[in-house]
Amino acid sequence: MSAFDYKTALADIPHRPGVYQFWDIEGTLIYIGKAKDLRNRVGSYFNQDNQMNGKTRVLVSKIRNITFTIVDTEIDAWLLENSLIKKHQPRYNIMLKDDKTYPWIIIKKEPFPRVYWTRNRVKDGSTYFGPYASVGMMHTILDLIKETYPLRTCTLPLTEKNIEAGKFKVCLEYQIGNCKGPCQAYQDEADYNKNIEEIKEILNGKIGNVIRDVKNIIKNAVADLNFELAHHYQRKLLVLEKYQSKSTVVNSSITNIDVVSIASDERYAFVNYLKIMNGSIIQAQTIEIKKRLDETDEELLTLAITEFRSKFNSTSKEIIVPFDISIADPELRFTVPKLGEKKSLLELSQKNVLFFKKEKLNQYEKLNPDLRTDRILSQMQKDLRLTRLPQHIECFDNSNFQGAYPVSAIVVFKDAKPSKKDYRHFNVKTVEGPNDFATMEEAVYRRYKRMLEEEQPLPQLIIIDGGKGQLSSAMTSLKKLGIDKQVTVIGIAKRLEELYYPGDSFPLYLDKKSETLKVIQQLRDEAHRFGITFHRKKRDQGTLKTELESIAGIGKTTADKLLRHFKSVKRIKEAEEQDLAEVLNKTQVKTLLEYFNKENP
Repeated sequence: MSAFDYKTALADIPHRPGVYQFWDIEGTLIYIGKAKDLRNRVGSYFNQDNQMNGKTRVLVSKIRNITFTIVDTEIDAWLLENSLIKKHQPRYNIMLKDDKTYPWIIIKKEPFPRVYWTRNRVKDGSTYFGPYASVGMMHTILDLIKETYPLRTCTLPLTEKNIEAGKFKVCLEYQIGNCKGPCQAYQDEADYNKNIEEIKEILNGKIGNVIRDVKNIIKNAVADLNFELAHHYQRKLLVLEKYQSKSTVVNSSITNIDVVSIASDERYAFVNYLKIMNGSIIQAQTIEIKKRLDETDEELLTLAITEFRSKFNSTSKEIIVPFDISIADPELRFTVPKLGEKKSLLELSQKNVLFFKKEKLNQYEKLNPDLRTDRILSQMQKDLRLTRLPQHIECFDNSNFQGAYPVSAIVVFKDAKPSKKDYRHFNVKTVEGPNDFATMEEAVYRRYKRMLEEEQPLPQLIIIDGGKGQLSSAMTSLKKLGIDKQVTVIGIAKRLEELYYPGDSFPLYLDKKSETLKVIQQLRDEAHRFGITFHRKKRDQGTLKTELESIAGIGKTTADKLLRHFKSVKRIKEAEEQDLAEVLNKTQVKTLLEYFNKENP
């Protein structure tokens, strides 16, 4: 297969905004992208091989032809890219995926239109509002409409001819006041359609206009002494104001704007969209994007914005975004708010998208637990600036009691989970007195000297429970063994959870809620628990051994035999005469029993 001559192809591509298309050897369209400078963007695929991820390198290796379309503005390129991706669905472009089929509120195109909800949007001339991510909110709106406006619910063909012919009779809905009986001409179409127009205002988020009109009606009715009409509209006003108080999130002067935010990881991105009218959220949706290449958050967000604006027929001139979007369009303004009510709206959108992301990833990880492991290890690699995934981590901790009975413990995590069969204890052999640094140096040296002798694979990450001193001691041992460049070593100081790297003067602080810090804390706590357990056992044995040696007739050798046989203080004290006789002679048994009986009369 001959290599693609990209330099010749680039010579024909102008420095203009537009859309480019990559084709493979079989003439199949495999990728569509947009650019404000076509030549620079296309050229970047062939000039950054070392910085590209694996999928992008595979894409570039398959390119055998490049076509492009020039447009006048960057916004035109943005819109054209979106429509072409929808039409052709190239293999390497991202996929947009709705979480589910959301419901809509429909105002049916018919005489005396009905208002109801549906999940099937049909091009029949009817007016649709939504979709509604919250089914509960949709039903709240429908309940408001039902309570405030008497509309028909029947499916009768209420044409003028049928009504004049007297084909229909009023039903129970009329009798109980839920309908004004247009089927028998008790309500004319003009009056009915006035209610429909008010309902459209509410569904468009312009409830303030309806409230203002209702207040005027009440005022005029009172002036005309029509208190019955005033009372009727006063009840309607209370319902509308109650609904407005629930739906308003910011000042009602903030009207007709879109809000978008994004949360992403290596495989997926999630984008939340809010539509704001008169301070009310009238539309909301979060979509999932499955990445195909190493798309940036800006690229994903611009594509999602196009999708949302097309889907919801948005005419907003302002879009609130979490970071600058490099699209120059005089008809569209992108705002990155720093404070105030627009900032609150962006934070609300971000809360929604983060919650959605968490829930979706939890679902995926329940179905495939390896996904969680991969995610945590990838995050640790990123947070700790590692060159390899930390699939094998070891953590050291020292324990002693006022300098006595010093021990070291090592715990091992593999794939971010404890590997208890690999835990090890070390009785300190070369250190006299309370010297934590020397104890750490000995433990690290003995651990990895043995691993090298047995040709075991070294861990990718070593964690030292302690500050700079313990870390420096560990590095001394690793340098002696010649493996200080083969593994990453960090120290964790207990007080402020500071992470230290060898040679760095300043510590690294991780977010207290980060999963990386939680894994490190779990390792540290597990090493501490494991070390303390061994230390207590050794201390208890040492205390008993000293006590046993103080008994007349029980020397060091006999005390050692007792400890090896019975393992603990409690077992020796509770042992029967025949059990002791397995280790001691008759005189020693008698002496030991008399001693313990005197201690516990």
